Amino acid sequence: MSSAFRERDRIKICVRSAMRAQTELEGRCLGGQLDLLPRSALSDAPTVRAARRRRLSARGHSRAIGLTDEESSVNIDSMNGDSSLQARARIHAALGDPARLAIVDALTLGDASPGEIAQDLAMPTNLVAHHLKVLQEAGLIVRTRSEGDRRRTYLRLQPDALFSLTPPSLQDAERVVFVCTHNSARSQLAAALWRDRVGGAVASAGTRPAARVHPRAVKIAHRHGLQLDPTGTADVADVVHDGDLVIAVCDNAHEDLTGPARPRLHWSIPDPIRANTDAAFEAAYTDLAGRIDRVAPAVPHIPRQN
Repeated sequence: MSSAFRERDRIKICVRSAMRAQTELEGRCLGGQLDLLPRSALSDAPTVRAARRRRLSARGHSRAIGLTDEESSVNIDSMNGDSSLQARARIHAALGDPARLAIVDALTLGDASPGEIAQDLAMPTNLVAHHLKVLQEAGLIVRTRSEGDRRRTYLRLQPDALFSLTPPSLQDAERVVFVCTHNSARSQLAAALWRDRVGGAVASAGTRPAARVHPRAVKIAHRHGLQLDPTGTADVADVVHDGDLVIAVCDNAHEDLTGPARPRLHWSIPDPIRANTDAAFEAAYTDLAGRIDRVAPAVPHIPRQN
């Protein structure tokens, strides 16, 4: 047999092996759905045909630059050994579905329960569960237990996983109002941060306001150059009006408030008063600062207070 025929047969065997491997891989990615199809259907599937073209194109490129099959395999293996590259590939794959991208867009602005995601996106709960599993495995979201109703879990975006998220624009708002239960820590810090970093009309309130702002909240605010009025707590009923962008910074306020005062956004910030340490208040401050920096570009211009 001539060398040309031997080379042709070798290429055929390699292509068939690559097709089988690609088919098995894409079958796993699609939840095993490809395994249910006859082989004739698989050979005609657009995804398999596209995979075949990519494989042949890669092989042709390797030959064009003088790489042997062994050298090409070594290069691919070395790339697969790069954990950062693999992590980024998982993120891009997870975001390749429109439904999952919509979920991430929603979580860019605030936290939500799986049920709230299903309701907001008009998506069946079992489909939401599937998409959330993919996003969680890619490291894009984490689940936290509600501090109010312990039966609930909330989803929150991992900001370090993806730096290029652009939050969808929010509707015009006359003012931003941060609310929590006692208006003594988280909502006070959030309002002070917004006033300092963003500007415009901003306020804070509580569903059951305390008599005074917590001393550690005042201390942490002063540490970062912010001013808090120790006696400046207020009730939601006296503060929130139509046209306000209400942001709940605790689970209880998010779950309790209804009607016109219903928060537009929810940030599941752990209550620092429970631990009552400087570290807990500092962690709440850092969490709030990061969220404000991400959400501020999505909020239309708000007039400054007189």
